[in-house]
Amino acid sequence: MDKKVVFSAIQPSGSLTIGNYLGALSNFADLQKDYQCIYCVADMHAITVQQKPADLRRRTLDLIALYVACGIDPEESLLYIQSQVPEHAELTWVLNTITSIGQLNRMTQFKDKSKKQKEVYAGLLNYPVLMVSDILLYQTSYVPVGEDQRQHIELTRDIAERFNTRYSPTFTVPEIMAPKVGARIMSLQNPAVKMSKSDADENAFILILDEPDVIRRKIKRAVTDSVGEVHYSDEQPGVKNLLDIYSSFKKIDPDEAEREFASAGYGELKECVAEAVVEGLSPVQEKYKEIRGDKKELERICRHGAERAHYMASKTLKKVYRKVGFVQF
Repeated sequence: MDKKVVFSAIQPSGSLTIGNYLGALSNFADLQKDYQCIYCVADMHAITVQQKPADLRRRTLDLIALYVACGIDPEESLLYIQSQVPEHAELTWVLNTITSIGQLNRMTQFKDKSKKQKEVYAGLLNYPVLMVSDILLYQTSYVPVGEDQRQHIELTRDIAERFNTRYSPTFTVPEIMAPKVGARIMSLQNPAVKMSKSDADENAFILILDEPDVIRRKIKRAVTDSVGEVHYSDEQPGVKNLLDIYSSFKKIDPDEAEREFASAGYGELKECVAEAVVEGLSPVQEKYKEIRGDKKELERICRHGAERAHYMASKTLKKVYRKVGFVQF
């Protein structure tokens, strides 16, 4: 029996945080056992914001290496760079013809991002349709995303159903795969907001590739409170966040972590959290350096992934072209 397809894409916008690692990347490897997993580096999405070409190329390869370092097996899963599979752009054009401007104008992320730009380009309005193509090309059954992406999955389902109704069943209509329930990692400087690499304060986040001394320094500077006791409580958000980070890396329950530090001060808590993070990220960082330093192997992974992705995507695109009436020989 064929495995159902799980699709996920990440933009190559620089190193990811421990929030990205604990919430997504560290769980991706487990999905490989039960699903046909497809992991995409979304460099075509990245250019909706102006990029320095050399930086984009470097970050794209960084992300491929990071995927592998986090346990993605490029032989078992499909790992590829979006721009190397032209079917993504080709399907997007066809789906544009059945997507209304009104739908795209209502997308929350478009509304938020367009307010911050002097001039709004078509790519920003249109990138949800490219996202729809990413998913539908591979007959995806499940997309592991959080609530903030629900609107995009609803748009994907709507466009798939519209095409299927107009031209006959062609696309699998995907569903959200609820992420594994785990800790939501918050900012180290403002534990009321989620940890983000775009935070202006670099002490607010820890990157997966941060050096051990940098990790220790950032956690040492993490915001706590004046209570002086370690409790896993909403009334102590800074301490709660540190316990969430500790328990996630140690793979224990937060209540167990709270008991472990019952008689500890904040200094001891921070030291232990820092060591847990350093220890947990060490194998990922070592594997990353190994893959990133092997140019031939990295290129082989990218070529192999692009060939496999092209094979799957072209099967879907040929069906689409036939159904809309394009001549094919």
